[in-house]
Amino acid sequence: MLFAVTCKDKPGEGLALRQATRPAHLAYLTSLGESLRCAGALLSPETGEPLGSLLILEAESLEAAKAVAAADPYAHAAVFESVEILPWRQAVGAVTL
Repeated sequence: MLFAVTCKDKPGEGLALRQATRPAHLAYLTSLGESLRCAGALLSPETGEPLGSLLILEAESLEAAKAVAAADPYAHAAVFESVEILPWRQAVGAVTL
C-alpha cells in the first residue's frame, strides 16, 4: 500500500536543523530503496526555502509507514512540527525514484 507522508518543519529553528541533518536524511532515504517512490522538500512560495517534506512510500501497513517516518534522521533531530501519514492511491502520472 502507498502512503503520503507530509512533514511540516518547526518555525524558526527548523531550517537550521534541516540543513545540519540533511546528509543523514538523504542517506536514510536512499537506504529505503524502491519502497520510497518519491521524496522532496515543500518550499515557501515567497522565499523558495524548505518548509517541510513530502514522501510517497510503499509499506505493508500504516504502522509500518509510521515506523519509516519515525526512523528518519529529521524526526530524530526534531526538525518537524508535525507529521501526517495517510494512505495514498495514485490515479494519474508516474511516481518513480
